[in-house]
Amino acid sequence: MDKLLIEGGARLSGEIAVSGAKNAALPILCTALLTAEPVTYTNVPQLKDIGTLLALLAQMGVKVERAGDTVTLDASGLDNPVAPYDMVKTMRASILVLGPLVARCGEARVSLPGGCAIGARPVDQHIKGLQAMGAEVRVEHGYVHATVPRLKGARLFTDMVTVTGTENLMMAAVLADGVTVIENAAREPEVLDLANCLVAMGAQISGAGSDVIRIRGVERLHGATHRIMPDRIETGTYLCAAAATGGSVRLTGTSSCYLDAVIDKLMDAGCEVVSERDAIRLSAPSRLNAVSLRTAPYPAFPTDMQAQFMAINCVANGVAMIRETIFEN
Repeated sequence: MDKLLIEGGARLSGEIAVSGAKNAALPILCTALLTAEPVTYTNVPQLKDIGTLLALLAQMGVKVERAGDTVTLDASGLDNPVAPYDMVKTMRASILVLGPLVARCGEARVSLPGGCAIGARPVDQHIKGLQAMGAEVRVEHGYVHATVPRLKGARLFTDMVTVTGTENLMMAAVLADGVTVIENAAREPEVLDLANCLVAMGAQISGAGSDVIRIRGVERLHGATHRIMPDRIETGTYLCAAAATGGSVRLTGTSSCYLDAVIDKLMDAGCEVVSERDAIRLSAPSRLNAVSLRTAPYPAFPTDMQAQFMAINCVANGVAMIRETIFEN
């Protein structure tokens, strides 16, 4: 597809089923690397990044079965703990295989990631955490090469709040010898969803969703079935589309509990938002009020909703200021 042709000026109304969260599905699919038993995931969104990750896992020796929004992964044949550049370059989240591979295989060779080039987003917090857990880590020729007989539990403090760093280190720690404590951990709902999946597989984790996560390592994990949480950014985007056009929308298969900061701003703009069981309804006025906001780590306003509110402010009454604090430039 080379372009999208959009005929604007229409009031957007209707009912939409929200997909599973990409930012939850990507790390959660990597949990299959931690066990030799099959793991089934439901509500998996059908997106290019998901396909790229599944292709990467298959290249490592993981058996992949996909039917609609259900994916079953069997890593009993895992024999190639390498994530090559030609796979990783298209998706930054591919770095999430590093922690699970080191934990289960005792080694990993993962290309430094590419993907959406927003800001620097270094992986030094991932590397520093693995080193604190006893891994020998070298960065050579664009690859992170990590080896260790078995990871050891450790007290980890991230210099910055990092979602993928928290997820990578949490997955590494579930098979480590001893207790690992991650301080200054990311609090995003996707981190909590990953922890819930790992617990279903036999991991011992407490504190996920707070800034201190405690993991007691176990000898092995087992298979499980896990449903991916709804995508809060997709939810927020549809709400903004209806709001910007003076429309009304009902979103099903989602929840307002992860979107307090976004919903507060929509209501400040003049929208009526009603939370139902597994659904959200929004009705917008004919003209919105401009709203100022500042992005920050969860539970504050999410950076991935910044652009949508910039569009809303373009068609709203008044003047507003948006401050981006997550990504530089």
